[in-house]
Amino acid sequence: MRKPIIITAMLALATAGAVAQTTTGTETGSTKQYDVIVYGGTGGGVAAAIAAAREGSSVALLEPTKHIGGMVTGGLGRTDFGNKKCIGGMALEFYQRIGKHYNRSIEWYPEPHVAEETLTAMLKEANVPVFFEHRLLENNGVTTEPGRIKSITMENGAVFSGKVFADCSYEGDLMAKSGVSYTYGRESDDQYDEPLAGVRERTPHHQFTVKVKARDENGKLLPQIQAGPKGQAGQADKKVQAYNFRMCMTTATANKVPFPKPENYDPARFELLAKMIEAWEKEKGAPPKVNELMDPGRISNFKTDTNNNKAFSTDHIGGSWTYPDATYAERDEIWQDHYDYQAGFMYFLANDERVPQVLRDEMNTWGLAKDEFLDTNHWPRQLYVREGRRMVSDFVMAQRDIQTSRTKNDVIGMGSYNSDSHNVQRFENAEGFAENEGDMQVSVKPYQIPYRIMVPKKAEIQNLLAPVTMSASHVAYSTVRMEPQYMILGQAAGVAATMAAKNDVAVQDVDPAALTARLRELKAVLEL
Repeated sequence: MRKPIIITAMLALATAGAVAQTTTGTETGSTKQYDVIVYGGTGGGVAAAIAAAREGSSVALLEPTKHIGGMVTGGLGRTDFGNKKCIGGMALEFYQRIGKHYNRSIEWYPEPHVAEETLTAMLKEANVPVFFEHRLLENNGVTTEPGRIKSITMENGAVFSGKVFADCSYEGDLMAKSGVSYTYGRESDDQYDEPLAGVRERTPHHQFTVKVKARDENGKLLPQIQAGPKGQAGQADKKVQAYNFRMCMTTATANKVPFPKPENYDPARFELLAKMIEAWEKEKGAPPKVNELMDPGRISNFKTDTNNNKAFSTDHIGGSWTYPDATYAERDEIWQDHYDYQAGFMYFLANDERVPQVLRDEMNTWGLAKDEFLDTNHWPRQLYVREGRRMVSDFVMAQRDIQTSRTKNDVIGMGSYNSDSHNVQRFENAEGFAENEGDMQVSVKPYQIPYRIMVPKKAEIQNLLAPVTMSASHVAYSTVRMEPQYMILGQAAGVAATMAAKNDVAVQDVDPAALTARLRELKAVLEL
């Protein structure tokens, strides 16, 4: 079986689909100067850069890796759209342009390479220069003066100066290193008066449906179970919902490659999975099927966006806790650990003799799509950082803002997807069985998203916007964090940044009525 060349460092990703660099700003010495600097080429970052450019700003898009799009091009093909009527502006334009590729009016479930080609074309049309492999210098990479970011320095020595900056990365490094207040993990239920906050008393979804002992014959906790304690219901913690890779799989024989065996593969890591399958078969008379161990959701051309499903699946529960504030080197290790876990999970199901033959046979009808992610042996490049740092501003969006107080005077877009958090931890319950905790799936009605959540406290920084690591509680973030909303917020950030730059005002002083009016002209959906 061919081993994948999975790079330990996230920066060492190849250049397929790269946008040619151009220069539209000015350069003084070694400093490149632009009206708007966008850090992070996620879907939200691409939208922010294009929006600012279309409004007349000179823009630079800085991307730490060699690919744009984040999860939009990194495997999340089954778009989490919620109520489609809430998606307008550039986000809707993106999905309509993808539709043209497939000869449809719109396409919500694109292949990863098609999504990347579409974003690339949009950037080129807007004449946005994209600087790949430009990662913020880890220490002393942000130069500030009172209340403002003056310039940022990349690891390669490049220096960028701008009137307004937008941190559109999933990690929020520019935001954090500029001195802006932030948090991560879960608030207590009384901090913002949120019944859904903190440790969950009961987690009904993606839970063990058969009883599996948490310890081995020697009384030792099985791998993939955290030592605890779980915590009291409603209690705050610094634990983070699980990450995974959204794999692009296929059953098309001519376009599939076998699941790779990771170099660090250890079948003992999946002892709990083996015991769960054994208990499942004993109780239900047959082993689980593939779609009961993961969710191979179909996208275009006989491919999937494969997501987590049930109790033990592609989510690496407990593996993400230290990611938000980790160093670059530590994040690389976490990335590799997630690959080792998830690739090992797939390989175990396809090959281990403890897996019933009928399940192994079904598993081997699947493989990775060989025409996707060509530079990483068909494995997704982007780790799904579902939640990391979250800015803490003067206004923090909370549960009330997605359920009861759903209208806003400074509206910039709408959201509608469930309040959705994946499991946070796996522990040994009082009966000695494995149990998951943290999953949250609570429906919401369409709500308005306010400009205030991407604006820092004015006393901290006045020329930075954070549309991805926005000011929201864990509960509120769990619905706003969907990729269409990131693009909606990104477009608003690009327009607001241009207003601030042209009028030489703080981002906190951008006229919300003028911003809302301009977004409405750009076909953003601001109310239903």
